[in-house]
Amino acid sequence: MRNGLVTSAPDAVQAVGDAALRLDTADTDSAAAAATRVRQSAWAGVRDVICGIRSVLVVFDPAVADAGALALRLRNVDQSPFREGSGRRIEIPVRFDGPDLDEVAALSGLGPRGVVEALTGVELKVAVLGFSPGFAYLAGLPEALASVPRRSSPRPSVPAGSVALAGGFAAVYPQRTPGGWQVIGETPLSLFDPLSPPYARLSSGDRVAFVEVGALFLPAAKVGPERAPWRAEGAAFVVEHPGTFSTVQDAGRVGLGHMGVPAAGPADPTSARLSNALVGNPPGTPCLEIAGAGPVLSCRSAAFVAVVGAEPQIWLDGIEVLPGRVVPVAAGQRLSISAPRRGMRSYLAVAGGMRAPSVMGSCSTDVLSWLGPGALKVGDEIGVGPAAAALADHLLADASDQGSGGRRVLRVVPGPEVDWLAGGSLHSLATRRFVVEAASDRVGVRLRVEDSNGPVARHTGEVASAGMVTGAVQLPPSGQPIVLLPDHATVGGYPVAGVVITADLGQLGQCVPGEEVLFAPVTLADAADARVALDRSVALAVAGHYPVVPG
Repeated sequence: MRNGLVTSAPDAVQAVGDAALRLDTADTDSAAAAATRVRQSAWAGVRDVICGIRSVLVVFDPAVADAGALALRLRNVDQSPFREGSGRRIEIPVRFDGPDLDEVAALSGLGPRGVVEALTGVELKVAVLGFSPGFAYLAGLPEALASVPRRSSPRPSVPAGSVALAGGFAAVYPQRTPGGWQVIGETPLSLFDPLSPPYARLSSGDRVAFVEVGALFLPAAKVGPERAPWRAEGAAFVVEHPGTFSTVQDAGRVGLGHMGVPAAGPADPTSARLSNALVGNPPGTPCLEIAGAGPVLSCRSAAFVAVVGAEPQIWLDGIEVLPGRVVPVAAGQRLSISAPRRGMRSYLAVAGGMRAPSVMGSCSTDVLSWLGPGALKVGDEIGVGPAAAALADHLLADASDQGSGGRRVLRVVPGPEVDWLAGGSLHSLATRRFVVEAASDRVGVRLRVEDSNGPVARHTGEVASAGMVTGAVQLPPSGQPIVLLPDHATVGGYPVAGVVITADLGQLGQCVPGEEVLFAPVTLADAADARVALDRSVALAVAGHYPVVPG
């Protein structure tokens, strides 16, 4: 244990699910050096490299990279810290009136005024960036403040500009995001701009000084991006009604996790893949993810579409058509999609792929930082690219089967902190009954224990913040697990007891509030077999060749 944090042996490499590895290091400088060298080496199959406080997470494509060979290379990577530069000195104005100031004052024993004086009396250093875009972990807190822990339960929403402490670090939240740090103040300073390189105001090695001010001009809080309707030359669709929440999702933002940028992409990758396959698109082609009631789209030109996922009803000019098959649409027709009848999300793909505004190399929108073009709104014009391949016709079998009877079983492998559970194994999760909370979203599925044994028992203390993966089963001190979805923070500080296997991420993305969830422990070998089986079922599910040629 170091500074109240539970640590692993340096140079240890652990699996984090079946598509990521984590190297534990002696300190932050070693982690930053190792992460930079791995990133610069551009190893085949590596999708992202994320630096934690004392660790390096390497996310890889198991179809391209061998986990064993990658682990060996990772264990042997040079961890020698780079020569420290002076960095820039940046002053951040702060009004100290946060909701947790009194709590921090009591925990530290300094009193409210003492907290302010202690924080403004030191110069902090940017250790790493992570959690959300531009979120910098600031090291160098006085001892009394360095001992302040995270909140027992994270807030679902922390306003942008919040100045907070936890786990030996200070930070400023660049966007409105969920978070478990203790909020003691606020600043109007913007720390991340996705449209202006180098995007993040702070970088590793910079020196930061907090300066107390009385009054601040604070920008109005935003719950999502404010924007004008999209315009597209030769648009194929115009949004008449946006539905509850519909976003364009593609393969996501690969390789930007070291800046704190979430990957995004479809919450149910299997259904998105099937919808694209039906209309001849490669995996990762932009399609529409529909949560809740679907949109109403006016068709401006002939196209072929397919809807796969949570079994909504679909109407073309008021006539019902079926999901799971190719549907031709003509100019002047109206396409309407209902709320899901089974599951949480549906995916609408169009032959040639949807075209929407791109931000940082992707047209996906994440709801953690609201990076991306945003949810559909009335008047949006959606373009379509040229068809890439021949159309299929229908699904023989639904490889995205959404479970039944209000119960969903998710297969999990042990996580790097599985020993934090009672008994040190996944058995204590597998024997519990959980229900999906209404506060769940694309960041994570929040679970509530629904049995007589109370919250999940875990060790006390904290772990050093480390890179996170989709499917990670986090255990906050409340004992109510959170399972991460694609918009999750790139770095997190709660122990990861288990990780949902890649083959079941589609099931995870379809979890509905009120639904029962059970965990089924499996091995990494089982996870590899499940990936192969899923690929085979997806290939076999898409059948036929659409017989109609428009003309």
